[in-house]
Amino acid sequence: MSEIVLNVNDYAGRYTDVFGTNDSIMKEIEKKTGVTAVLRGSSLLLSGEKAEDAKEVIETLFTLSEKGKELKVQDADYALSLLKTHDTGRMIDLENEVVCHTVSGKPVKPKTLGQKKYVDALRKDMIVFGIGPAGTGKTYLAIASAVEAFRNQEVSKIILTRPAIEAGEKLGYLPGDLQSKIDPYLRPLYDALFQIMGAESFAHHLEKGEIEVAPLAYMRGRTLDNAYIILDEAQNTTPSQMKMFLTRIGFQSKCVITGDRTQKDLPKDTESGLDIAMKILKGIDEISFIELTNKDVVRHPLVQKIVEAYEKYDSRLAREKERRHDGDYRKRNR
Repeated sequence: MSEIVLNVNDYAGRYTDVFGTNDSIMKEIEKKTGVTAVLRGSSLLLSGEKAEDAKEVIETLFTLSEKGKELKVQDADYALSLLKTHDTGRMIDLENEVVCHTVSGKPVKPKTLGQKKYVDALRKDMIVFGIGPAGTGKTYLAIASAVEAFRNQEVSKIILTRPAIEAGEKLGYLPGDLQSKIDPYLRPLYDALFQIMGAESFAHHLEKGEIEVAPLAYMRGRTLDNAYIILDEAQNTTPSQMKMFLTRIGFQSKCVITGDRTQKDLPKDTESGLDIAMKILKGIDEISFIELTNKDVVRHPLVQKIVEAYEKYDSRLAREKERRHDGDYRKRNR
């Protein structure tokens, strides 16, 4: 058993911030590493086989706290997940990355290394595909980047769109006129814009035509110049819709396509335009594909566990399907 004494005197006053309410963060570290932590005055005694790992995570959390980050249990979980690749220290660099500020002055930052890679691509490439499970910040960071580009006058317009696919409900049965029927599909985009720009500013720019939020079908036949264009829920596009959208892009425009390949609402046996695009567009200059994982989920920690459970389930089904296929093939060729 290893024992390490960590001098925390330099971090006086930050014990609660780092250890968490009722020591929730420290208990998570102890649970995941099997280490026992005992605070004695200005010394923290770490006992266990993975005491060195626990020390690295705790020091990282103290540094993040010093930089003003409000720590949560999932920060400890994320730091622990980075131990294998020795990237724990890179979490500190994330605090220096600011995409934009919300209307209330709060900085929007990438919270994981995957998100940092995504933000870097948004700044560098003309077309970016952000692909990953729910809660990884794909849409929110794209909208934050669009607002910042608009504020800096890099583009004159923001266009947000998504396919109006019926996710288990019939569009025709929703109340109201066409716009009322479509609005529920666009609500997540409105919510992100309200939070970043403020409702009053959003309404002003919407009225002037400088912001447009519309279903994908409304993009047909247009050429979109000098605009920041975001296609959300791209897994629900057909190949022809995706091709139509990508060929709308004009000069001085930037385009972001976000989607979760595991949440398709297309009719059975219909190929996703996102899947096809990933196959045929990789390798083209100025087009990047950033794939986020369950490690990049920044919602409630339970969401990360749900995503991981579904990934394991899908992998198991894929293996079983492959075994059945191999068995059928052998039977036919006896």
